[in-house]
Amino acid sequence: MSLYEHVLIARQDITVAQVESITADMTSIIEKNGGKVAKSEYWGLKTLAYKIKKNRKGHYIMLNIDAPFAAVAEMERQTRINEDVLRFMTIRVDALEEGESVVLRNKADKDRRRSTPRDDKRKEY
Repeated sequence: MSLYEHVLIARQDITVAQVESITADMTSIIEKNGGKVAKSEYWGLKTLAYKIKKNRKGHYIMLNIDAPFAAVAEMERQTRINEDVLRFMTIRVDALEEGESVVLRNKADKDRRRSTPRDDKRKEY
């Protein structure tokens, strides 16, 4: 079987529960067709670089998939039909990333930097 990373952007006006439902639907499609989802991550509601179908923000979801091509093709077909999904992209990779993705690590680093007090670096003249 092949390894894939699948990232999708859902509309901004749906709830987190609906996003989890979309993720569960994609996972069930993969599992029905002989594959497995190694990891799924919810990256949160983020601002888009440009408007997509009148949306300025979107819910980002990433799935790490170990499945045959037929399973991924069926998942992409179902994703195209889903009206709550704005965009998606599937990439074949050589190896799946262990642990948190870069996006979640950067978010954790940013949160940690915000919580630590800064040194006052103003120069006195």
